[in-house]
Amino acid sequence: MKLNSYLTLAGLLLLSFACKDSYIDEITPVAAGPDETSPEVTVSFPSEGTMIRVTEDVTAIDIKFEVRDDIEIGDIKVQMDGTEIGAYSDFKDYRRAVITLPYDQLDNGEHALKVIATDLSGKTTEQTVNFQKAEPYQPKYEGEIFYAPFDAENLELITLTEATAVGSPGFTQDRVSGTNAYAGATGAYLTFPTTGLLNGEFSAAFWYKINASPDRSGILVIGPPDPAKPNAMNNRTSGFRVFREGSATRQVIKLNVGNGTADSWFDGGDAAAINPGVDTDWIHIAFTISSTEAVVYIDGEVAKQGAFTGVSWAGCDILSVMSGAPRFAEWGHLSDRSYMDELRIFNKALSQEEIQTIIADEQP
Repeated sequence: MKLNSYLTLAGLLLLSFACKDSYIDEITPVAAGPDETSPEVTVSFPSEGTMIRVTEDVTAIDIKFEVRDDIEIGDIKVQMDGTEIGAYSDFKDYRRAVITLPYDQLDNGEHALKVIATDLSGKTTEQTVNFQKAEPYQPKYEGEIFYAPFDAENLELITLTEATAVGSPGFTQDRVSGTNAYAGATGAYLTFPTTGLLNGEFSAAFWYKINASPDRSGILVIGPPDPAKPNAMNNRTSGFRVFREGSATRQVIKLNVGNGTADSWFDGGDAAAINPGVDTDWIHIAFTISSTEAVVYIDGEVAKQGAFTGVSWAGCDILSVMSGAPRFAEWGHLSDRSYMDELRIFNKALSQEEIQTIIADEQP
């Protein structure tokens, strides 16, 4: 213990002599200098134009921003729609403040977030960010469980499920409703999980504007894997396949459905045919599957109707939109370069009257 004390004392003496003999520079105060610039304010969330979508009418967000000053920050105030929701005047780093402000009262509508920073000399900077919280979508029709309007985002609005995009699908302002529609591209399509979509009865309805090149494509597919043909799947014993095929002047919309052991075809022939050179406007396509029949509708009229014993959903875990890939690929029904808008799925077999009501509501 004595030896350690002697060593410590010797070290302190040596340090003292070293400082006096300029072996170690002494600390010299440096003047801060003139305060020449105003604070800098950077808001990282929400950003300008952010659209917040949640299933609740009132939600919580974390507001994130940074303030810098050349000399010293004096205070920071945060306002939401003109009401102060946060104030800061004590900073660990007097030149830089990185702040996360929890806010749990964000309601539907447009909002203006303002961050006001003032330095010690009184210079003030204000940064305003305009953003929006969308009103949660409420199903419009009985049995509606899926709605994708394709308004510049591949989002299903009832569950707020984002599609997985394969390739580079796009959007077009040539739409039926809203601001945009889905625009197909070579090698491109969307997939959604089928959680909550698979029921004893099933219907889908959407608007479609055809591009006949290529001369065949998948449009809407829920199918099972095909272990025997992993690179060109074509297992049709469960799920369904909506697709088109034909020529430059005659494209036929067809439906195939599996009941667990075999598949049934619902080909409307001329009643389900589109002439891409003549039928250049949007058309409405719908189909229904029940325990007794399947029906295909074109513009609200029956194109094909036939008996059916009920759909099997065995192995059906993904919905493909605007391609047969990956589960219906063997016959070349791949990506569709056409347009699609207002895709809705239902947990019931819609009646013809219900389909015609949807068409009337969405009619371009």
